[in-house]
Amino acid sequence: MARKNRLRRRGKSHAGRNILLTLLVLLIAGLGAAAFILFETEKPTVTIKRQVSFLGSHIEIPFVAGDQKSGLASVVFAIEQGGQQKQLFNRTFQRKAWFGAAGPHGLAETVEVDVRKTGVKDGKATLVISARDFSLNGMFKGNETVLRLPVTVDTRPPRVAIDHAQQYIRPGGSGIVTYTLSEPAVKHGVEIDNLFFPGYPLDEKNPLDGKNPVDGKNLFVAYIALPWDSGKPETTRVIAIDEAGNTGKAGFSITLRRVPEKKDRINVSEGFLKRKIPEFEEHYPELTGSLLEKYIFTNNEIRRRNAQTIKEICRKPSPERFWHDRFIRMPGAGRAGFADQRTYYYKGKVIDHQTHLGMDIASTARAIIKAANSGKVVFADYLGIYGNTIILDHGQGLFSLYSHLSRIDTTVGSMVAKNDIIARSGATGMAGG
Repeated sequence: MARKNRLRRRGKSHAGRNILLTLLVLLIAGLGAAAFILFETEKPTVTIKRQVSFLGSHIEIPFVAGDQKSGLASVVFAIEQGGQQKQLFNRTFQRKAWFGAAGPHGLAETVEVDVRKTGVKDGKATLVISARDFSLNGMFKGNETVLRLPVTVDTRPPRVAIDHAQQYIRPGGSGIVTYTLSEPAVKHGVEIDNLFFPGYPLDEKNPLDGKNPVDGKNLFVAYIALPWDSGKPETTRVIAIDEAGNTGKAGFSITLRRVPEKKDRINVSEGFLKRKIPEFEEHYPELTGSLLEKYIFTNNEIRRRNAQTIKEICRKPSPERFWHDRFIRMPGAGRAGFADQRTYYYKGKVIDHQTHLGMDIASTARAIIKAANSGKVVFADYLGIYGNTIILDHGQGLFSLYSHLSRIDTTVGSMVAKNDIIARSGATGMAGG
């Protein structure tokens, strides 16, 4: 009996030890799993979305940071110079959990930096970007990724000196502004209200970056123009932006010369509609309704589309100057001028109003059309109300357009010289209407 009791007690003791051992193993496994999660060693990622070589008076630095395990705890931007650091940006997050994502897995922001407020001097410096996560690794400080980018601090804007500015200009007119810069600029030119006209080296010996001065100066020219319906501009100035983002400005004044408004009456006949509408239908199958309705749609909507196409083509001129000396003009009497205000009549009734944005020149049928100056063919195709059309890029913002052609004798991408034959005159498009 006593022996049975001893065996029973011994069995219970073994069972207790087994339970304790199992619990201990589970505890160790749990602690190991917790440690694996809490002390994970994967570092955060940080990516700068633009090249940063200069820090100016104001600069925007877009970045993306991420940590796919414990999550981001902080992202800090600082500038280091002379052994001292000045903080530029600090985004710190509160821990949301101990297991799983304690912070956000991703962060995308743009840091706006005004270096002048930091007291850092112009010259060499280091942009320091650090990101930490919520891991307990590294003596409970978390995993850290640090980027160190050498930069040049430059808070001085380029000095702009205007040599010549167009004083008198009329609506629809053009002119030039010449100026010098104290240093190379990544963008410079003339601002007239919401319009911008880029500047170009005035002399061919002066490269585009302005580092080789002409007669001791970095001399540039901007070709400017006003819309045909322009009022007196409120803002007229030359701007120059350097690599650090600093902007130099110099203002000038323009005297707007009003010119008498020219009016023109266009009588649209039934014969003209029957002759012209099939041409437009071939290129614009969306035309519907009567001949008159199709004409009005073409004179308005197609005209608007064509103007937008021309604008897009001329948006990126070649920085190289192809033209030399004077531009030539086709011989012939002018029949309609730029910005003439046209009123359209059909059977004695007003049906439309439009502004004529070209120069009509009377000529014989199928006359030779020559290039007004040297340039590159950037468009050679049918263009709605303009008919068969050629657009030449003469470089540095100057273009010429030849429309209503019966034949096109050049191709896009071709280089043509002044007086080269490029087409034959005709009556395609809205010619005669």
